[in-house]
Amino acid sequence: MISIVLHQPEIPPNTGNIIRLSSNTGCALHLIEPLGFSLDEKRLKRAGLDYHEFSKLTVHASWDQFLANCQPKRVIAFSTKGKLCHSDFRFHDDDFLVFGAESSGIPGNLLASPGIHTILRLPMMATSRSLNLSNSVAVAVYEAWRQSGYPGALLS
Repeated sequence: MISIVLHQPEIPPNTGNIIRLSSNTGCALHLIEPLGFSLDEKRLKRAGLDYHEFSKLTVHASWDQFLANCQPKRVIAFSTKGKLCHSDFRFHDDDFLVFGAESSGIPGNLLASPGIHTILRLPMMATSRSLNLSNSVAVAVYEAWRQSGYPGALLS
């Protein structure tokens, strides 16, 4: 299944929502430090409800440690700098979807690194700057999961 990667997330409720999303979609979740909060944060736990025990959560000390530990075949970055729309891209079941910090997105040097397979963007109005992190992750994950036929899901 798809893996979600949050590069230096800052807002506990967003990460809590994504923990819940990863649990409900079967995705692994990778957090890359530094984090803008403690994993014991009350707001993180409240947003994730009781899904923490069902999530496959791994914390990595750095981007390089994440790459070394996971050795991903394809890393798909999501950024307002992307040219290709997420729905025009063919996802693979073993893709790692990377999202940046709420205040700054994915750093330019990381976007330009050879470890990034492609950079996608989510469509939005021309006057908008960005979408909420947990909403962006949900849109991307559900498109990738839809393309693979929702394996493991209860559909009726």
